[in-house]
Amino acid sequence: MTIAQRLNQIRQQLPSHVRLIAVTKQVSVAQIRAAYESGIRDFAESHLQEAISKQEQLDDLKDICWHFIGHLQANKAKKAVLHFNWIHSADNLKIVQRLNRLAAESSLSPKVCLQVKILSDPNKYGWEEEELFAGLSELKTCKSLKIKGLMTILPLGLSQAEILATFKKVKDLAHKIKKQSNLDLNQLSMGMSGDYLLAIQAGATMIRLGRIIFGEKD
Repeated sequence: MTIAQRLNQIRQQLPSHVRLIAVTKQVSVAQIRAAYESGIRDFAESHLQEAISKQEQLDDLKDICWHFIGHLQANKAKKAVLHFNWIHSADNLKIVQRLNRLAAESSLSPKVCLQVKILSDPNKYGWEEEELFAGLSELKTCKSLKIKGLMTILPLGLSQAEILATFKKVKDLAHKIKKQSNLDLNQLSMGMSGDYLLAIQAGATMIRLGRIIFGEKD
């Protein structure tokens, strides 16, 4: 199947309010252009150098919205602010505060999702619920960022019931935070190629799909 055919199949399953983000890690510029020609405007990368190289090669496509979804080290934060419209992986208070300072210095205002870790997983980054509530007063002072929602990546090996329940906990957490702060967390970035339908069922507003669009990597 072509990229266009895969995208057509996926779109038939998506409610109109769900934003489809194509994950292009290790995907060629030619494949990105094919997805663009099929109507995709949101593209996500997890490695900064790879992303910046692709952005330079795709500079003629002025309406692409770039999303950063990888773990963000402090020394790479400035590049993320300069090169991405969205940063989904703000996974602790220090990185949010650093992004806020760099955004102010750059006169930019990237949109941010706070990456949360609902289930214990040593292989994933993210705020635990207690940390997030403890940091709310500090987050409210980060005026140079547009903190828009929550993002999560689930542990491997969960059943479908566990996946759905965990995604629902992310939505519940966003509601709890909105009640206790002025953060209006309307965006839920959750769901990948293997579980995006469950994420949508649980309330996802943004899904991050790679393999199901571009096929298996060599």
